[in-house]
Amino acid sequence: MASLLAAAAPARGQSPDTLQLEQVTVTAVKQGGDLDRMPVSATTINRTDAERNDVTGVKTAASLVPNLHLPNYGSAMTSTIYIRGIGTRIDQPAVGLNIDNIPILTKENYDFNIPDISRVEVLRGPQSTLFGRNTMGGVVNIYTLSPFNYTGTRVIGRGAFDGSHRLGASHYARIRHNLGLAVTAAYDYKKGHHHNTHTGNRIGNERQFNTRLRLEWRPDRQWQISNTLSVGHTRQNGYPYASAQTGQVAYNDTCFYRRTSLLEGLTLSYTTDRLRLTAFTSYQYLNDNMTLDQDFTAEPYFTLTQARREHAVTGEIVLKPISDKPLQWNAGVFAFYRHANMDAPVTFKDTGIRELIENHVNSATPNYPVVWDTRQFLLGSRFRMPTFGTAAYARANYQWKRFNFEAALRIDYERATLHYHSETHTGYTTLNMHAGGAPLAHENININDSGTLHKDFFQVLPKLSVTYNITDRNTLYAIISRGGKSGGFNTQMFSDVLQQRLMNTMGIGVRYDVDRIVGYRPERAWNFELGAHLNLFDNRLKINPAAFLMDTRDRQLTIFPDGTTTGRVMANAGHTRSAGVELDLTAHPWSGATLNTSYGFVDARFVEYNDNRADYRNRIVPYAPRHTLFGQILQDFTVNQYPTHLYLEVNVRAAGPIYWNEDNTAMQRFYALLGASITVSTPKYSFQLWGQNLTETRYNTFYFVSIGHAFVQRANGISAGVTIRVNI
Repeated sequence: MASLLAAAAPARGQSPDTLQLEQVTVTAVKQGGDLDRMPVSATTINRTDAERNDVTGVKTAASLVPNLHLPNYGSAMTSTIYIRGIGTRIDQPAVGLNIDNIPILTKENYDFNIPDISRVEVLRGPQSTLFGRNTMGGVVNIYTLSPFNYTGTRVIGRGAFDGSHRLGASHYARIRHNLGLAVTAAYDYKKGHHHNTHTGNRIGNERQFNTRLRLEWRPDRQWQISNTLSVGHTRQNGYPYASAQTGQVAYNDTCFYRRTSLLEGLTLSYTTDRLRLTAFTSYQYLNDNMTLDQDFTAEPYFTLTQARREHAVTGEIVLKPISDKPLQWNAGVFAFYRHANMDAPVTFKDTGIRELIENHVNSATPNYPVVWDTRQFLLGSRFRMPTFGTAAYARANYQWKRFNFEAALRIDYERATLHYHSETHTGYTTLNMHAGGAPLAHENININDSGTLHKDFFQVLPKLSVTYNITDRNTLYAIISRGGKSGGFNTQMFSDVLQQRLMNTMGIGVRYDVDRIVGYRPERAWNFELGAHLNLFDNRLKINPAAFLMDTRDRQLTIFPDGTTTGRVMANAGHTRSAGVELDLTAHPWSGATLNTSYGFVDARFVEYNDNRADYRNRIVPYAPRHTLFGQILQDFTVNQYPTHLYLEVNVRAAGPIYWNEDNTAMQRFYALLGASITVSTPKYSFQLWGQNLTETRYNTFYFVSIGHAFVQRANGISAGVTIRVNI
């Protein structure tokens, strides 16, 4: 159950500035052991590789992991994780995130920088049995540096030649022999690579500040207590969505995203000779605002603001008896409560009123056209969203000769509530063209709706596996597991419900059943997997292959509902099947050389999906790449009698093809990005010259269609710079 960050034997090659660790740190509380011996397809990124590849969070780690894709588009709120062909653009994620064993409940809080990462674990395939909600595709566990593993001061300066830069400092101290303190702070500025040709402004700039205070106390051999308080703030101006026809970003209204977040996590661990009891509790706060020109054109159609304030608490207790018997087990209980308030107004403007309302009415009744009272009006939507969930789970492992048999079960209950209030107050005048366009009648529109919706979700999530130990470091495994992703409500759909009701009063539009169109059910998947963990040729070659088949029911898909609408809706619209392979490989082919490779392939297709416009059976599921590849060669030119190290590194990151729609008519072809770095380091200092996308490959990170217009986001071009690290 304890996991050691072994500086002398890093997971993927030798570090240019390795920190020697003093003792074992308890981290992997639930998994129960070394991932290289467990029945799971997993990638581990140690601190050395995290620093070398500038891994500061989930987004920057994704390209190193097979079949994991987190595109950089829109803002820190909109990017979505895709894994093994599953994932959705909005609402509930398919991959969970834990930071120092604390689950992050809100997907919008996934994309932020985490100073001093000591290890990243990416577990692929359903992890719902142990990790619960929204880990149907996998889970990312991030662990940060502990003052019991390192003491001293660390400083980082990273600058790119385009003006982007990062500054960070951290201090780790032992106040007493059993009391440790860590303080970190980091500021990150990213310069936008795009311009809004309509306004002349640069867009895509991002500023991010993060700070963390960690206190650890080990009063005796039985108790370990850790408390972490982290605060972050992000501000972005965007979104850099360009017309697919012209290639130009050109819109007239303001776009930005702002987020302030706080995470307070407390961990208590009590260990005796017979058991280990661990408790986690957290308080999470999120305050964000997304404001955008929703049509992304130079015409005044409509704007959207989504401002939210959320409070959440979590609690979990894990019990594991300690014995040397063949039967090992652990069990836990988990509960959470979230309460969010959201204000999401949509402002209709002149072109939107004319094109989406007036023209539709007037084409049906040309002799009696309508003219709106004002050239701008508001569709207001406000929400209160309390959500409660609880779960109990147990896992048992039995060892018999060379076999390990594992069974696990989780029972999960969740209740989601939505209190909504939608209103609009506007009006129009009907003209009589038979009388030369004279006013015929005036109609006031006053819609003021409110209500409460409830949804209860109950899931039983089993897992069975068998592992065959060929040798102490070589294993084969097979898994059958079930994963689940939470259901919920489409808050972004209420402006469309309100718009359609407004239009329905004029004899056009679609009347929605609010409960049906707003709510959606949990997504469910069965996963069948075969894999191995192999260490060959005296640990000079490490291979982790896996093959899987995932059958997903009640697939949550982002669709555009019938009618003249402005937004999206999450619906249980499909049955999909994903089949693929994954490979992690680390080799030391000659002295001082390390080769790292990760490759993933997935064929994710619709088994059943018909949106009443087309049948998409056997089409490829959009947004998830069919191939992902990361390759890296590192050469250490160290001369043993000198303390200075010289490292040369070349890498390639590749993905694709990526289909952008269900009918597979739009796509991003397979692309590859070349990177390289030169690092000179001593025990206290390191200097790295790095470059990314050195061939300046052009590709798109996103594609969508809004009110008949197609948009793309172009990826950033070549980037290069220097990184300086100081350990004092």
